[in-house]
Amino acid sequence: MSRADRFLNACHMQSVDATPIWLMRQAGRYMQEYRDLRSKYKILELIKDPDIATEVTMQPVNAFNVDAAIIFSDILPLLEGMGIDLEFISGKGPVIHNPVKTHADIEALAQPNPEESMDFTIEAIRRTVKTLDGKIPLIGFSGAPFTLASYAIEGGPSKEYLGVKKLMHGSPDYWHKLMEKISKQISHYLIAQVGAGAQALQLFDSWIGCLSPFDYREYIQPHVAQIIRTVKTNCRNTPLIYFGTGNAGFLDLFKETNPDIIGVDWRMDLLQAWDIVGHDTPVQGNLDPALLLAPKDVLKAQAARLIDSVKGRKGHIFNLGHGIFKYTDPGHVRELIDFVHEYSSQGND
Repeated sequence: MSRADRFLNACHMQSVDATPIWLMRQAGRYMQEYRDLRSKYKILELIKDPDIATEVTMQPVNAFNVDAAIIFSDILPLLEGMGIDLEFISGKGPVIHNPVKTHADIEALAQPNPEESMDFTIEAIRRTVKTLDGKIPLIGFSGAPFTLASYAIEGGPSKEYLGVKKLMHGSPDYWHKLMEKISKQISHYLIAQVGAGAQALQLFDSWIGCLSPFDYREYIQPHVAQIIRTVKTNCRNTPLIYFGTGNAGFLDLFKETNPDIIGVDWRMDLLQAWDIVGHDTPVQGNLDPALLLAPKDVLKAQAARLIDSVKGRKGHIFNLGHGIFKYTDPGHVRELIDFVHEYSSQGND
């Protein structure tokens, strides 16, 4: 089996010669090559230059034996086209200067064609696919509607999500209007990425763990399900991964949105999570990213434990439970990737 087949075979629950592995944030600030570029350009400049975005996407592909690439971008620029004023401030992260505060703000949000408003990422996908030349597949992605809405309302990262929950519970009609607008953008954006050559997709719901299962079912699930339904109708046979953090309490609700693969964070046993979502659904995860900072023997032991827990089942994609920390030693990343391939392939000859 070629390296190009492993990831997509696992997405379709087909046989693999070794467990496929890619890592969230595998292109980024833990790599010296990225830091060299970052010293010359602001983050949005990197994202909005297709040549540089392609270069950053390829950095981990060239350095490690990952089984999939993921396009270098960010979830927030999609909001810019809707009229959100976004800035990344050093030492603070993303800041939105005109957060959504009123019903009029929601009504005023634009609905541009993402092929135009996100043309830089669409073009980066085209160039990256050409550069990869079939070596491994490319994953496209978007933030999920709750996470994007949370940034838009809170104006940046939040711990309590009070503005979000105030709108959600106090003005549910306007909450759903906001979610519908964002969800429409996400759907068209994901479809455009597949049109540009992405061979798989991931929907990131990084902040979803702040909700109760009831709130998720009532205020979020219908919108996620609609996105997945729309994308799958227009992009047949393109696997879509739905990932959220802190999602142990409603993995069964994730399953009801009908993604092709469910990503699991490190806060739950992977086998238990698989039992909840059903053995007919592939799973992705779920090593604690902090373990990449541990001694290599500890890292390998924990990776082996995770692989052993699901050994023999088709449909496992090895990944972290969230993104790589910036303090991670690239040597540990290489060690993990090579170990996962070697250890999981035992007995497959």
